[in-house]
Amino acid sequence: MELNVSDLAVARGGVPVLEGVSFRVKAGEALVLRGPNGCGKTTLLRTIAGLQPALAGEIGLEREAMAYAAHADGLKAVLTVRENLQFWADVFGTETIEPALKAFDLHGLIDRPAGSLSAGQKRRLGLARMVVTGRPVWVLDEPTVSLDVSAVAMFADAVRAHLRGGGLALLATHIDLGLDEARVLDVAPFKAKAPALDDFDGAFL
Repeated sequence: MELNVSDLAVARGGVPVLEGVSFRVKAGEALVLRGPNGCGKTTLLRTIAGLQPALAGEIGLEREAMAYAAHADGLKAVLTVRENLQFWADVFGTETIEPALKAFDLHGLIDRPAGSLSAGQKRRLGLARMVVTGRPVWVLDEPTVSLDVSAVAMFADAVRAHLRGGGLALLATHIDLGLDEARVLDVAPFKAKAPALDDFDGAFL
């Protein structure tokens, strides 16, 4: 299995932000995207995950192989931790939620409604959904938001376990996760060129 991105161009709000993006991530590998805020990392991840169309280029992997997590935790507040994970396990046909509970230390919270959790606990529960998807490709946008140091380490361990199991991960983060084995790609050099204005009116479009 391999995620192969070739000459990809992406846009935000109809305005090109990145172009010519190419990289390859194989099973057992992680790639961390870096770059200043607003440079297009989120747009790139959303495009790769199939949430918006690309302007150009190719993504050499079926979207059904990917699981995507962004800033929102995607939880149902009235359901318990167990019920939230079981819901997603049922959606993806996963037999058990036990690995997800263990990976993110959620056993002590299992009967708590998600709405009563702290921001960090909600984030851990949200990330635990990645485990129950059973999908080999994790696409993660700033996954460590609201996590303390110990929970960041917990997340890094979960990524390592995913890689050891033959999965791969694509992450955008400013935090050092301690994943020494991960490669880093700076997306800043792929910034799209400003469109040429061929007439005066174009300056106001």
